[in-house]
Amino acid sequence: MQAALMYGPNDIRVEEIDRPECPEGGFVLKVMAVGLCGSDIRNLTTDSKSGKYPHIYGHEITGIVDEVSPSCKEYNIGDRLYIYPADHCMQCEPCRTGHSEMCENLGNNLDRPGGFAQYYTVLPRQIARDVIYRIPDKISYDRASLGEPLSSVYACQENIDVGFGETIVIIGAGPIGCFHAKLAKLRGAKKVIMIEINDKRLETAKQFGVDHTINSLNENPIQAVRELTDGKGADKVISANPSTQAQAQAIFMAKRTGIVVFFGGVAKGALTELDTNYIHYNGLWIYGHYGSNSMQVQKSFELAISDEFEAEKFITHVLPLSEINKGIALTKSGEAIKVVLHPNEF
Repeated sequence: MQAALMYGPNDIRVEEIDRPECPEGGFVLKVMAVGLCGSDIRNLTTDSKSGKYPHIYGHEITGIVDEVSPSCKEYNIGDRLYIYPADHCMQCEPCRTGHSEMCENLGNNLDRPGGFAQYYTVLPRQIARDVIYRIPDKISYDRASLGEPLSSVYACQENIDVGFGETIVIIGAGPIGCFHAKLAKLRGAKKVIMIEINDKRLETAKQFGVDHTINSLNENPIQAVRELTDGKGADKVISANPSTQAQAQAIFMAKRTGIVVFFGGVAKGALTELDTNYIHYNGLWIYGHYGSNSMQVQKSFELAISDEFEAEKFITHVLPLSEINKGIALTKSGEAIKVVLHPNEF
Protein backbone atom coordinates (compact mmCIF):
# COMPACT_ATOMS: atom_id res chain seq x y z
CA MET A 1 0.00 0.00 0.00
CA GLN A 2 0.98 3.65 -0.32
CA ALA A 3 1.79 5.59 2.86
CA ALA A 4 3.35 8.95 3.77
CA LEU A 5 6.33 8.10 5.94
CA MET A 6 8.11 10.70 8.02
CA TYR A 7 11.88 10.12 8.10
CA GLY A 8 12.62 13.29 10.05
CA PRO A 9 11.65 16.96 10.25
CA ASN A 10 10.29 18.11 6.85
CA ASP A 11 11.24 14.76 5.33
CA ILE A 12 7.97 13.09 4.31
CA ARG A 13 8.04 10.50 1.55
CA VAL A 14 5.13 8.66 -0.02
CA GLU A 15 6.30 5.09 -0.45
CA GLU A 16 5.07 1.56 -1.01
CA ILE A 17 4.94 -0.50 2.20
CA ASP A 18 3.23 -3.69 3.33
CA ARG A 19 -0.48 -3.51 4.00
CA PRO A 20 -1.12 -4.02 7.74
CA GLU A 21 -2.46 -7.35 8.93
CA CYS A 22 -5.94 -7.50 10.38
CA PRO A 23 -5.71 -7.43 14.20
CA GLU A 24 -7.46 -10.18 16.16
CA GLY A 25 -10.82 -8.79 17.25
CA GLY A 26 -10.46 -5.69 15.09
CA PHE A 27 -10.59 -4.73 11.44
CA VAL A 28 -8.75 -3.00 8.61
CA LEU A 29 -10.13 0.30 7.36
CA LYS A 30 -9.60 1.48 3.79
CA VAL A 31 -8.87 5.16 4.37
CA MET A 32 -11.05 7.32 2.12
CA ALA A 33 -10.32 10.72 3.65
CA VAL A 34 -7.90 11.97 6.31
CA GLY A 35 -7.61 15.58 7.39
CA LEU A 36 -4.28 17.38 7.61
CA CYS A 37 -4.28 18.82 11.12
CA GLY A 38 -2.20 21.68 12.48
CA SER A 39 -0.74 19.27 15.01
CA ASP A 40 0.20 16.92 12.15
CA ILE A 41 2.07 19.76 10.48
CA ARG A 42 3.85 20.62 13.73
CA ASN A 43 4.82 16.97 14.18
CA LEU A 44 5.93 16.55 10.57
CA THR A 45 8.17 19.61 10.68
CA THR A 46 9.87 18.96 14.04
CA ASP A 47 11.70 16.05 15.63
CA SER A 48 8.39 14.83 17.02
CA LYS A 49 9.43 11.18 17.41
CA SER A 50 12.88 11.95 18.84
CA GLY A 51 14.63 10.18 16.00
CA LYS A 52 12.39 7.09 16.01
CA TYR A 53 11.57 7.02 12.30
CA PRO A 54 10.01 6.30 9.90
CA HIS A 55 6.55 7.01 11.29
CA ILE A 56 3.07 7.44 9.80
CA TYR A 57 0.96 10.27 11.21
CA GLY A 58 -2.68 11.15 10.45
CA HIS A 59 -5.55 11.02 12.95
CA GLU A 60 -8.60 12.64 11.32
CA ILE A 61 -9.62 9.36 9.74
CA THR A 62 -12.68 8.18 7.82
CA GLY A 63 -13.03 5.17 5.58
CA ILE A 64 -14.72 1.91 4.71
CA VAL A 65 -14.21 -1.45 6.42
CA ASP A 66 -12.12 -3.63 4.11
CA GLU A 67 -11.31 -6.68 6.25
CA VAL A 68 -12.76 -7.95 9.54
CA SER A 69 -11.38 -10.37 12.09
CA PRO A 70 -13.68 -13.42 12.54
CA SER A 71 -13.97 -12.56 16.25
CA CYS A 72 -15.16 -9.01 15.54
CA LYS A 73 -18.96 -9.03 15.51
CA GLU A 74 -19.68 -5.29 15.67
CA TYR A 75 -18.64 -4.28 12.14
CA ASN A 76 -18.86 -5.68 8.63
CA ILE A 77 -17.05 -5.19 5.33
CA GLY A 78 -18.46 -2.12 3.63
CA ASP A 79 -19.33 -0.16 6.79
CA ARG A 80 -18.57 3.58 6.45
CA LEU A 81 -16.86 4.84 9.61
CA TYR A 82 -15.24 7.79 11.35
CA ILE A 83 -12.56 6.87 13.91
CA TYR A 84 -11.82 9.18 16.84
CA PRO A 85 -8.07 8.92 17.60
CA ALA A 86 -8.14 8.69 21.41
CA ASP A 87 -10.14 6.22 23.45
CA HIS A 88 -11.17 6.77 27.07
CA CYS A 89 -11.36 3.99 29.65
CA MET A 90 -14.51 5.44 31.33
CA GLN A 91 -13.39 3.86 34.62
CA CYS A 92 -10.75 6.19 36.10
CA GLU A 93 -11.65 9.20 38.25
CA PRO A 94 -11.43 11.83 35.45
CA CYS A 95 -13.65 9.70 33.20
CA ARG A 96 -16.20 9.06 35.96
CA THR A 97 -16.38 12.77 36.81
CA GLY A 98 -17.06 13.92 33.24
CA HIS A 99 -13.47 14.71 32.26
CA SER A 100 -12.59 11.75 30.07
CA GLU A 101 -10.34 14.05 28.02
CA MET A 102 -7.96 13.67 30.99
CA CYS A 103 -8.32 9.88 31.09
CA GLU A 104 -5.60 8.22 33.16
CA ASN A 105 -5.67 5.13 30.94
CA LEU A 106 -6.01 6.89 27.61
CA GLY A 107 -5.56 4.83 24.51
CA ASN A 108 -3.53 7.21 22.34
CA ASN A 109 -3.44 5.93 18.79
CA LEU A 110 -0.99 8.62 17.64
CA ASP A 111 1.92 6.47 18.74
CA ARG A 112 1.23 3.77 16.15
CA PRO A 113 0.88 3.99 12.34
CA GLY A 114 -1.85 6.48 11.50
CA GLY A 115 -4.13 7.41 8.64
CA PHE A 116 -1.71 8.94 6.12
CA ALA A 117 -1.87 5.59 4.37
CA GLN A 118 -4.25 3.60 2.23
CA TYR A 119 -5.12 1.24 5.09
CA TYR A 120 -5.37 1.65 8.86
CA THR A 121 -5.93 -0.98 11.55
CA VAL A 122 -8.64 -0.53 14.17
CA LEU A 123 -7.92 -2.35 17.42
CA PRO A 124 -10.42 -4.23 19.61
CA ARG A 125 -9.70 -1.70 22.36
CA GLN A 126 -11.03 1.07 20.13
CA ILE A 127 -14.17 -0.96 19.46
CA ALA A 128 -14.71 -1.73 23.14
CA ARG A 129 -14.25 1.91 24.14
CA ASP A 130 -16.78 3.12 21.57
CA VAL A 131 -14.77 5.69 19.58
CA ILE A 132 -16.14 4.60 16.21
CA TYR A 133 -19.04 6.38 14.53
CA ARG A 134 -21.07 5.29 11.53
CA ILE A 135 -21.22 7.75 8.64
CA PRO A 136 -24.68 8.11 7.07
CA ASP A 137 -24.81 7.25 3.37
CA LYS A 138 -25.59 10.83 2.32
CA ILE A 139 -22.54 12.24 4.17
CA SER A 140 -19.17 12.46 2.44
CA TYR A 141 -16.03 11.04 4.01
CA ASP A 142 -14.49 14.52 3.74
CA ARG A 143 -17.23 16.13 5.82
CA ALA A 144 -17.15 13.37 8.42
CA SER A 145 -13.39 13.81 8.88
CA LEU A 146 -14.02 17.26 10.39
CA GLY A 147 -15.57 15.62 13.44
CA GLU A 148 -12.14 15.24 15.05
CA PRO A 149 -10.78 18.81 14.76
CA LEU A 150 -14.20 20.20 15.63
CA SER A 151 -14.41 18.15 18.83
CA SER A 152 -12.00 20.24 20.90
CA VAL A 153 -13.53 23.48 19.61
CA TYR A 154 -16.99 22.24 20.53
CA ALA A 155 -15.79 21.18 23.98
CA CYS A 156 -14.10 24.51 24.64
CA GLN A 157 -17.16 26.61 23.82
CA GLU A 158 -19.48 24.31 25.73
CA ASN A 159 -17.18 24.44 28.77
CA ILE A 160 -17.04 28.25 28.86
CA ASP A 161 -20.68 28.54 27.80
CA VAL A 162 -20.36 30.81 24.78
CA GLY A 163 -23.87 32.16 24.40
CA PHE A 164 -26.43 34.59 23.11
CA GLY A 165 -25.45 38.23 22.76
CA GLU A 166 -21.82 37.83 23.69
CA THR A 167 -18.73 39.37 22.11
CA ILE A 168 -16.05 36.79 21.36
CA VAL A 169 -12.44 37.49 20.39
CA ILE A 170 -10.54 34.74 18.57
CA ILE A 171 -6.80 35.11 18.12
CA GLY A 172 -5.65 33.02 15.15
CA ALA A 173 -7.57 32.58 11.89
CA GLY A 174 -6.33 29.12 11.01
CA PRO A 175 -8.72 26.17 10.60
CA ILE A 176 -9.36 26.00 14.36
CA GLY A 177 -9.95 29.74 14.63
CA CYS A 178 -12.46 29.55 11.78
CA PHE A 179 -14.20 26.63 13.52
CA HIS A 180 -14.42 28.77 16.65
CA ALA A 181 -15.94 31.67 14.71
CA LYS A 182 -18.61 29.53 13.08
CA LEU A 183 -19.50 27.71 16.28
CA ALA A 184 -19.66 30.94 18.30
CA LYS A 185 -22.21 32.30 15.84
CA LEU A 186 -24.22 29.07 15.98
CA ARG A 187 -24.27 29.40 19.77
CA GLY A 188 -25.67 32.94 19.52
CA ALA A 189 -22.65 35.24 19.82
CA LYS A 190 -23.56 38.76 18.73
CA LYS A 191 -20.08 39.90 17.71
CA VAL A 192 -17.04 37.84 16.69
CA ILE A 193 -13.69 39.60 16.37
CA MET A 194 -10.83 37.78 14.65
CA ILE A 195 -7.15 38.68 15.16
CA GLU A 196 -4.45 37.37 12.84
CA ILE A 197 -1.24 38.44 11.07
CA ASN A 198 -2.17 36.97 7.67
CA ASP A 199 -4.52 39.12 5.56
CA LYS A 200 -5.58 36.19 3.37
CA ARG A 201 -6.70 34.22 6.39
CA LEU A 202 -8.54 37.23 7.78
CA GLU A 203 -10.43 37.68 4.53
CA THR A 204 -11.32 34.00 4.41
CA ALA A 205 -12.55 34.06 8.02
CA LYS A 206 -15.30 36.54 7.15
CA GLN A 207 -17.38 33.80 5.53
CA PHE A 208 -17.68 32.05 8.89
CA GLY A 209 -19.49 34.84 10.69
CA VAL A 210 -16.57 37.06 11.70
CA ASP A 211 -17.84 40.61 12.17
CA HIS A 212 -14.52 42.42 12.56
CA THR A 213 -10.95 41.53 11.60
CA ILE A 214 -7.73 42.92 13.06
CA ASN A 215 -4.26 42.41 11.59
CA SER A 216 -2.05 42.64 14.65
CA LEU A 217 0.99 43.47 12.51
CA ASN A 218 -0.66 46.71 11.40
CA GLU A 219 -2.49 47.85 14.54
CA ASN A 220 -2.48 47.35 18.27
CA PRO A 221 -4.91 44.45 18.80
CA ILE A 222 -5.69 45.38 22.41
CA GLN A 223 -6.59 48.94 21.51
CA ALA A 224 -8.58 47.76 18.47
CA VAL A 225 -10.64 45.33 20.56
CA ARG A 226 -11.33 48.03 23.15
CA GLU A 227 -12.52 50.41 20.44
CA LEU A 228 -14.85 47.74 19.03
CA THR A 229 -16.34 47.07 22.47
CA ASP A 230 -16.89 50.65 23.68
CA GLY A 231 -13.84 50.38 25.88
CA LYS A 232 -15.18 47.43 27.87
CA GLY A 233 -13.49 44.44 26.28
CA ALA A 234 -14.91 41.11 25.11
CA ASP A 235 -16.93 38.62 27.14
CA LYS A 236 -14.60 35.81 26.15
CA VAL A 237 -11.19 35.70 24.44
CA ILE A 238 -9.87 32.50 22.87
CA SER A 239 -6.18 32.36 21.97
CA ALA A 240 -6.11 29.69 19.24
CA ASN A 241 -2.49 29.91 18.13
CA PRO A 242 1.01 28.93 19.35
CA SER A 243 2.10 32.44 20.42
CA THR A 244 3.09 33.39 23.97
CA GLN A 245 2.74 37.06 22.96
CA ALA A 246 -0.88 36.46 21.96
CA GLN A 247 -1.57 34.81 25.31
CA ALA A 248 -0.04 37.73 27.18
CA GLN A 249 -2.11 40.22 25.18
CA ALA A 250 -5.34 38.22 25.46
CA ILE A 251 -6.02 39.16 29.09
CA PHE A 252 -6.16 42.87 28.17
CA MET A 253 -8.85 42.19 25.55
CA ALA A 254 -11.32 40.71 28.02
CA LYS A 255 -13.87 42.72 29.96
CA ARG A 256 -13.85 42.83 33.76
CA THR A 257 -14.95 39.37 35.01
CA GLY A 258 -14.37 38.05 31.48
CA ILE A 259 -12.95 34.70 30.46
CA VAL A 260 -9.67 34.03 28.64
CA VAL A 261 -8.90 30.62 27.14
CA PHE A 262 -5.46 29.40 26.14
CA PHE A 263 -6.62 26.99 23.45
CA GLY A 264 -3.53 26.69 21.26
CA GLY A 265 -0.44 25.06 22.74
CA VAL A 266 2.87 26.94 22.51
CA ALA A 267 6.33 25.48 21.95
CA LYS A 268 7.46 23.09 24.67
CA GLY A 269 9.39 24.96 27.32
CA ALA A 270 8.08 28.37 26.24
CA LEU A 271 6.80 30.55 29.08
CA THR A 272 4.15 33.27 28.93
CA GLU A 273 4.55 36.33 31.14
CA LEU A 274 1.16 37.40 32.50
CA ASP A 275 0.19 40.52 34.45
CA THR A 276 -1.36 38.70 37.41
CA ASN A 277 -2.28 41.95 39.13
CA TYR A 278 -4.44 42.82 36.12
CA ILE A 279 -6.02 39.36 36.23
CA HIS A 280 -6.64 39.69 39.98
CA TYR A 281 -8.13 43.17 40.07
CA ASN A 282 -10.30 42.63 37.01
CA GLY A 283 -11.68 39.32 38.20
CA LEU A 284 -10.62 37.42 35.08
CA TRP A 285 -10.96 33.65 34.74
CA ILE A 286 -8.10 32.00 32.83
CA TYR A 287 -8.65 28.56 31.36
CA GLY A 288 -6.37 26.12 29.61
CA HIS A 289 -8.30 23.97 27.16
CA TYR A 290 -7.34 20.58 25.80
CA GLY A 291 -9.34 17.79 24.20
CA SER A 292 -12.96 16.80 24.65
CA ASN A 293 -14.85 14.32 26.76
CA SER A 294 -16.62 11.32 25.27
CA MET A 295 -20.03 13.00 25.06
CA GLN A 296 -18.53 16.09 23.40
CA VAL A 297 -16.82 13.84 20.84
CA GLN A 298 -20.20 12.43 19.89
CA LYS A 299 -21.93 15.82 19.78
CA SER A 300 -19.19 17.37 17.66
CA PHE A 301 -19.42 14.55 15.12
CA GLU A 302 -23.17 15.05 14.90
CA LEU A 303 -22.58 18.78 14.33
CA ALA A 304 -19.90 18.16 11.69
CA ILE A 305 -22.26 16.09 9.56
CA SER A 306 -25.22 18.45 10.00
CA ASP A 307 -26.24 20.95 7.32
CA GLU A 308 -26.07 23.71 9.93
CA PHE A 309 -22.29 23.54 10.13
CA GLU A 310 -21.58 23.95 6.35
CA ALA A 311 -18.50 21.77 6.60
CA GLU A 312 -17.62 21.97 2.90
CA LYS A 313 -16.78 25.68 3.26
CA PHE A 314 -13.88 24.77 5.52
CA ILE A 315 -12.43 22.18 3.14
CA THR A 316 -10.60 24.34 0.62
CA HIS A 317 -8.28 21.68 -0.82
CA VAL A 318 -8.71 17.96 -1.47
CA LEU A 319 -5.47 16.30 -2.56
CA PRO A 320 -4.16 12.78 -3.15
CA LEU A 321 -1.85 11.49 -0.42
CA SER A 322 1.06 11.85 -2.85
CA GLU A 323 0.69 15.65 -2.51
CA ILE A 324 0.90 15.78 1.28
CA ASN A 325 3.88 18.14 1.14
CA LYS A 326 1.87 20.50 -1.04
CA GLY A 327 -0.92 20.37 1.52
CA ILE A 328 1.49 21.31 4.29
CA ALA A 329 2.77 24.28 2.28
CA LEU A 330 -0.77 25.46 1.44
CA THR A 331 -1.77 25.36 5.09
CA LYS A 332 1.35 27.11 6.36
CA SER A 333 0.98 29.89 3.79
CA GLY A 334 -2.61 30.58 4.80
CA GLU A 335 -3.95 29.77 1.33
CA ALA A 336 -5.76 26.68 2.64
CA ILE A 337 -8.18 26.53 5.54
CA LYS A 338 -8.54 22.79 5.69
CA VAL A 339 -6.71 20.24 3.53
CA VAL A 340 -8.17 16.74 3.25
CA LEU A 341 -6.09 13.95 1.74
CA HIS A 342 -7.42 10.98 -0.23
CA PRO A 343 -4.98 8.07 0.21
CA ASN A 344 -6.80 5.84 -2.25
CA GLU A 345 -6.86 8.34 -5.12
CA PHE A 346 -3.72 8.38 -7.25
